[in-house]
Amino acid sequence: MKNFTGRIIRYGLLITALSSIFFLGGIVLVLMSNAFPVFKVVGFLEFILGIDWYPAYDPPDYGIFPLIMGSFWVTGGAILIAVPLGVGGAVFLSQVLPFSFKSVIKPIVEILAGIPSVVYGFFGIKFLAPWLVRIFDLPTGLNITTAAITLGIMALPTVLSISEDAISSVPGEYKDAALALGATRWETTRSVLLPASSSGILTATILGISRSIGETMTVLMVAGGAAIVPRSIFDPVRPMPAAIAAEMGETAVGSPHYHALFGIGLVLFTITFAFNLLAYYTTRNFKGRGN
Repeated sequence: MKNFTGRIIRYGLLITALSSIFFLGGIVLVLMSNAFPVFKVVGFLEFILGIDWYPAYDPPDYGIFPLIMGSFWVTGGAILIAVPLGVGGAVFLSQVLPFSFKSVIKPIVEILAGIPSVVYGFFGIKFLAPWLVRIFDLPTGLNITTAAITLGIMALPTVLSISEDAISSVPGEYKDAALALGATRWETTRSVLLPASSSGILTATILGISRSIGETMTVLMVAGGAAIVPRSIFDPVRPMPAAIAAEMGETAVGSPHYHALFGIGLVLFTITFAFNLLAYYTTRNFKGRGN
């Protein structure tokens, strides 16, 4: 009976693992089958590097380079906010804050990761955007900076929580040995704990990037919606997820515009997949060095 139950569990887990591969393959096939028709209308390089996105014009333009740049500008700004604050907060929680306070504050931080993105969007529209307009005398507060700050706040709980788990999982003997050799608490943290937990911190960073680059509702609400190549951090942009969400509902099924939106989805999927591969191999290399 135990052997029978074990086989059922083993095959059940095998089916579950294979199903994830099956669904991933199905997503890729759907994206590719619906994206490739647009390349008969416009070349692949022209689609990627074209600087004009006017799919409803006559004749239409299907260059998504402004959308790609918008995604990278917004995501880059969000990571510049989330990673330093997240890692610093993780160090504070794990090494400075007493356990009684940590047991209360960390669950609150983790709850922030579950707040719907539309709520963050309302926060950006009602608070951040007017504040930036007043401070910098801008024509509009819906721009890269507003989107980056909002996404940075969204990604912060993920980066902080995973980084704190990584730092706390470092064996206590490492810290004790460094302190015994005369290192200060800051030197121990900087030279021992952070290098030893670098793989976990890197994973947290990649997850923060993935959360930011794939976010839809927030950037749709606060990024400005302008499909232009930005020249400053106060320019409005239209990141790739926002373009798909804003235009898919008004596009005729089977039209070049429809397939172009699937092409954007394929590019976004490829970028996210590349980040995940980078995280996997980099983390494995860190572990291989003993970190």
